Amino acid sequence: MDQQRLLGGRYALGGLLGRGGMAEVHLVRDLRLDRTVAVKILRADLTADLSGRERFQREAQSAAALNHPGIVAVFDTGEDVVAGVALPFIVMEYVEGSPLSDLVDQGEPIDPERAVLITMDILDALSHAHGQGIVHRDIKPANVMVAAGGSVKVMDFGIARSLGLATGPALTQTNLVVGTASYLSPEQARSEPVDARSDLYSTGCLLYELLTGRPPFVAESPLGVIWKHVHEEPVGPSELKAALPPALDTVVLTALSKDRDQRFGSAAEMRAALEEALLLPPATTVSRPAPPDAPAPPRRRRRTGRLGVAITACLALAAGATAYAVAHRSGTPASSQRIPELAGVTVLQARESVRNAGLRMGDIAYGDCPGPRAAQPSRICAQHPAPGTLVARGTAVTVRLPDPHRATAQ
Repeated sequence: MDQQRLLGGRYALGGLLGRGGMAEVHLVRDLRLDRTVAVKILRADLTADLSGRERFQREAQSAAALNHPGIVAVFDTGEDVVAGVALPFIVMEYVEGSPLSDLVDQGEPIDPERAVLITMDILDALSHAHGQGIVHRDIKPANVMVAAGGSVKVMDFGIARSLGLATGPALTQTNLVVGTASYLSPEQARSEPVDARSDLYSTGCLLYELLTGRPPFVAESPLGVIWKHVHEEPVGPSELKAALPPALDTVVLTALSKDRDQRFGSAAEMRAALEEALLLPPATTVSRPAPPDAPAPPRRRRRTGRLGVAITACLALAAGATAYAVAHRSGTPASSQRIPELAGVTVLQARESVRNAGLRMGDIAYGDCPGPRAAQPSRICAQHPAPGTLVARGTAVTVRLPDPHRATAQ
C-alpha cells in the first residue's frame, strides 16, 4: 500500500478537487490541527517559469493579507520536493460547494434577486480587498465559490496587484493583457494601470451574465471580445430579458462605463445601488444619463447639406452668446455648477441628480445622522459640498447614510 503523500510534514494529500491553467487543487487533512483544508499546488511543468512562480507567490501574499468571510482564507504556504523539483503550494480554506461558473455554464439566466444578492456578496468582499489596497483584476464566475449553504466567497488572487504597484512594470512588462476576456475592463484591455473601478467593471460583466445568461460582449475569438470591451457599448440587460427591472439596467450599465470616472466610485457604492434597485417597484424606470459629449443620433442625408451646416453654425453661435450673456448677467462662470440638494433621497436618485448637474458622485460613507434622518437607513442624511454651493464642473459630491448596524440595534 502506497504511503500517503505529506506536504510540509503535516498536510495529508487527498483527492483532486480541480485543475486549472497553473495549478491543481486537492483536498487535504491538516494533521496538526485535525481539520480539512484545500491545497493548491503549482503544476510541475510551470516551476521553471519565473513569472508563474511569482504569480503563485503573489496570490498567497495577497489573500493572506485579507481577513473577510467573503474571501477564501489562506492558512499556510510551503514547497513540496518531488523528483528533485520544488513545487510551491498554498494551503487555504476548504469551501464545500461549487464555483459560480458551474451555474453560469448552463447558459440560462438565474433569478434576478439571487443574481443581485450574489453580486452584493462579491462587492462586500471586494470592498474589503480594496480597503487593504488590493485589486483582484480577475473577477469572473470561476473565481467565485458558492458554498452549500448559499454563502459566496471570492478566491484566486493570483493576478491581484497592490494599488501602490498598479502602475508598476509587472503589469505591462510583456505587453500582455492580464485578465479573462469576457470580464476584462477597457483599461486592462489597453494594458493601462488599474484601480478598484476595474474590478467593478468585471463585476458588472459577471452580473450581466447572471441576469441574461450571456456576457455583455460575444465574439468569435477572445481578441474580438476584447475589442468590443474597448469600442462597443453593451445593450441593457432588459433588452435581452424584458422581465428584468429597468433599475438594474442603470446599475449594470454604470458599472460597464468605458470611462472609469463614470462608473461607481467604490464597491460599497455599487452595492448600495443594487440594494436600492431590489427595493424599487418592478416597473420603475431609471434613465441612464448620456455621456457628456454623446453624438447626436444619425439622421437621413438631405440635399440641403450646406444650408444645414450653416443653420447649425448659426444656432451654435447663438447658443454660445446666450450662455455667455446669462453667465455674465448672473456673475456665474459658465463652467460652474450648483450642488443639488441630496438629503432625503436614495443613492440611485442622488447619482442621477449629480450627473445631470455635470458633477460626479464621490464616496459613500455610513455613520451618525442628525434628527429624523437617522430613521431612514436607505436615504442620504448629509452631503459635501453643501446644497447650493457653486463648484467647478466635474466636482465630486460625497454623501453619508445612516449606519445600518446602528439602525438595526435601535
